[in-house]
Amino acid sequence: MKWLLVTVLAMVVFSGLRPWLAKLGIGRLPGDLHFRAFGRDWSLPIGSTILLSLLAAGLARLL
Repeated sequence: MKWLLVTVLAMVVFSGLRPWLAKLGIGRLPGDLHFRAFGRDWSLPIGSTILLSLLAAGLARLL
């Protein structure tokens, strides 16, 4: 259950940082879903979330 909470929290944080991270190319990876529904643009950055989680885990292991 913890992993689900962490994944959802990471997706919320990623969505908030999306404009800044888009300049770095993150958010356009395979597995990132973008669609328009109910007159609004929606983004599910699954691939980018996994990549950023792996980078954070690797950094945590080094420290």
